[in-house]
Amino acid sequence: MKKLILIPVLLSAIIIFAQKQKTEQQKQQQEIVSLNQKLNSQRVSIVQQKAEIAKLSLKSENQNKQIDSLKAETNQNIENIQKIANDLGTKIQQTETSAKDGISKLDKDVNQNKLYWIIATLATLLFGGVIYWLLGKRIANSKTDVETQIKNTKKSLEEESIKLDSKLVEMLDTQLKLKQEEKQMVSANSTIEIDHSLALKVADEIVRIHKNLQQMDANTKGLKQLSASVKRIQDNFASNGYELVEMLGKEYNEGMKVIANFIPSEELDKGKQIITRIIKPQVNFKNEMIQSAQIEVSVGE
Repeated sequence: MKKLILIPVLLSAIIIFAQKQKTEQQKQQQEIVSLNQKLNSQRVSIVQQKAEIAKLSLKSENQNKQIDSLKAETNQNIENIQKIANDLGTKIQQTETSAKDGISKLDKDVNQNKLYWIIATLATLLFGGVIYWLLGKRIANSKTDVETQIKNTKKSLEEESIKLDSKLVEMLDTQLKLKQEEKQMVSANSTIEIDHSLALKVADEIVRIHKNLQQMDANTKGLKQLSASVKRIQDNFASNGYELVEMLGKEYNEGMKVIANFIPSEELDKGKQIITRIIKPQVNFKNEMIQSAQIEVSVGE
């Protein structure tokens, strides 16, 4: 009985085990198929990689050939450059030697020319200095001669002017004396009108001579004698009743009965008016004006 029971159980177990084995085999076959597919894929990839490697090897070989060619060209260029450098070095050395020789010769020429120029310049300066000194001396002598001539001429003119003025004063003095005698006659006969023309002429000449005397050197020959003569004729002029009104250097005012010319001056204070020149003097006779003055007034700006 037990054996009969075990047999079905064993059979069932065997069947179950067989099914499991079959299932496992199926799984293994599927895995094998999958692995085969992967293997095939890997093989394809390997083939492709081999092809790529072959291409790269070919490309690398070509590049190596190019590199070898470039190396050969580079070596050739290096040799050419070295050759050129050697040639250039030789030429540079020759040029440098030639340049040094040229510079040395040029320096020698320049130094020699510079010496000539220095000598020529010094000679020119010396010659110019001598000429300048001679011309300066000659000009100074000429200037001194001219100044001496001018001074002597001025002195001669002043002395001649003093002589003429002295004669004029003597003549005027004589005429005044005659006029005084005539005045005495007029006093005897009051109907005759007095002529003041001579007195006015004397007044004008006195002013002119005074102006000239102020501009002359005090040591001029005959100056003192002329001053004394003018003083004498002024006294004679006054004794005849005439008066010369002194205005020079005085301040001008609008009430003066004069003919005035106004000249601007920077030497005076602004607005100040000073009589600086007498063109015609004011002459009074017995305290009455017989000639109005003509004057020049400097006005401060």
